[in-house]
Amino acid sequence: MRLGLAEPSPQSTARPIALPVEIGFLAHHGYPPETLRQAAILARSVGVPADEFLLKHNLVGEDDFYRALATELQLPFLAAPRLSRSAHYPNSVLAGIAPLANRKSGFVMAPRGEALARFLRTRPRGGPLAITSPSRMREAVFRARGPWIAHRAASDLAKRTPDLATDLSYVQIAVLFIGVTLISFGICHAPGATIASVGAALGPLFLGMIVLRLAASIMNNPIEPKTQLPRAEDTGLPVYTIIAALYREKRVAARLIHALSRLDYPAAKLDIKLVLETDDRETLETLQAIELPGNTEIIVAPKGEPRTKPRALNVALPLARGRFTVIYDAEDVPDPGQLRLAVARFAGLPRDVACLQARLTIDNTDDSWLTRLFTIEYAALFDVFNPGLAEIGSPILLGGTSNHFRTSVLKAIHGWDAWNVTEDADLGIRLARLGYGVRDLPSSTLEEAPSTLGAWMRQRTRWMKGYVQTATSHSRKPGVLLRQLGIWRFYGALVLTWGIVLSAVVYPLFSALFLTWWLSGTARLFASRWELMGYAYSLTLFFSGAIAIVVPACFALHRRRLWRLLPWVPLLPFYYGLVSLAAWRGLWELATATFRWNKTSHGHARTSRSGPVQKHQARVVSTRSLKTAPP
Repeated sequence: MRLGLAEPSPQSTARPIALPVEIGFLAHHGYPPETLRQAAILARSVGVPADEFLLKHNLVGEDDFYRALATELQLPFLAAPRLSRSAHYPNSVLAGIAPLANRKSGFVMAPRGEALARFLRTRPRGGPLAITSPSRMREAVFRARGPWIAHRAASDLAKRTPDLATDLSYVQIAVLFIGVTLISFGICHAPGATIASVGAALGPLFLGMIVLRLAASIMNNPIEPKTQLPRAEDTGLPVYTIIAALYREKRVAARLIHALSRLDYPAAKLDIKLVLETDDRETLETLQAIELPGNTEIIVAPKGEPRTKPRALNVALPLARGRFTVIYDAEDVPDPGQLRLAVARFAGLPRDVACLQARLTIDNTDDSWLTRLFTIEYAALFDVFNPGLAEIGSPILLGGTSNHFRTSVLKAIHGWDAWNVTEDADLGIRLARLGYGVRDLPSSTLEEAPSTLGAWMRQRTRWMKGYVQTATSHSRKPGVLLRQLGIWRFYGALVLTWGIVLSAVVYPLFSALFLTWWLSGTARLFASRWELMGYAYSLTLFFSGAIAIVVPACFALHRRRLWRLLPWVPLLPFYYGLVSLAAWRGLWELATATFRWNKTSHGHARTSRSGPVQKHQARVVSTRSLKTAPP
């Protein structure tokens, strides 16, 4: 909805009738009362305060609004307030009040909604006050408390719940490498005995993965809702927070803004936060050149370590105003109805369901052979495997985007682990340990897949390194994990963490050994029982694993109506060989660069399943500023 306010006129001085107090004062400063009255009616139809409607629809510039407020109250307007170090994060930002650096200067305020209406009714004169805008208040709090905000974003989880935080010691890393070295040595010198022993030890994990993948395939989880839910009235919808962490994303920043503007949700009830890093001037300048909606704010995360996406998300989370919060990546294009569907799904689920995972699907499928295989993998994971896990109540490793949370729960569990490079997988296990459930959201989000092997390998190396971090961290105290999850969910958690990691590590070893034996024709000439057992186990693993790879992929292609990709399915065993290479690289990075975040560059797609590739150019602000009338 786009509503234009006329330019303020010195002749527009008549007092409006029945205008909400939070915007009525604007009529004293040159804004047409009839236009304000229309905005108030529209705000009431959406169910938001009139001032928020004006600001979030860009009908009045934020600075213009609060300068007019300062003039109305005969208070100074501070463009760059210097705050006391006693300013609180996030409460000073959320409440819109903070102490100034000079105690004699009193407080600076940026009231909104009911607080603004109450302030205008009472017009307190109890002490020195000044006015600023909410954006300038947030920036002032970040200037005053930047190091503390950075520290909290990085260490709040470890400080408050250390048993649930990533804590890899050199001893743990050394044990992992010793184990891998011993297995490799054994395969070189006694392959039959080693394979049989490793197979016997890891068999339950591999079997569990195979059973889960096949069981998920037979469950009916279409990519769209089975029944059409009634459309909720705008007044009944809650405020929804959207957080997107952007780093060096100038190519796709405008596309993200365009995608979010297409969401079928009242703009006045969206609380969009784009989180940038201090050294990312290019993305900041790109966003500043765009006519950002009034419901979108740019947050620059204070300098700090680690330089990871979850740390950036933790900076923004305390400022979330929505009842629900969703995470999107820079290149995402969610279904326009996704937020409405999430609200309706949450309303029909128990309170202990803390998260809904939407379906991720690849948009640039036809860019290369790699993106075609990536599309098949994502379809099998998000259209078959994860929905099946959700239906049986298993823990789920969340995807890195399109996770819809109850904000209160997300804040209560201290957000994301800043030190885990697959924060989504870690959060999925942590939610399960704390008694919360994850369910499927049958709504799609288009993503861009890496189209070159180098970019894909860097991304997948980070993922596999993070899975090792997650598996190691959550199995430090297996007795506690068992007590929290119960035996079957405990088994599921092990399958989804250690099972994924170890199957990727040994997959090429078992496959190569089996193929060597098979092609050499020596399968019938084994001299020892160990070699026969190793051969039999390799045979079983090879064929059952292949079935567990192919069957979910075929079901997924059917649900997505992507049968044209069926000829690529036989290449999946080769593709998972590349995953194994990434797993070995991840183990190496775990020892040499434990917390390094391998950034995936976006904006390189050459094709799109949704139509011709569109290059969304930044639209420079061209609207005229609304100026207050002279006092």
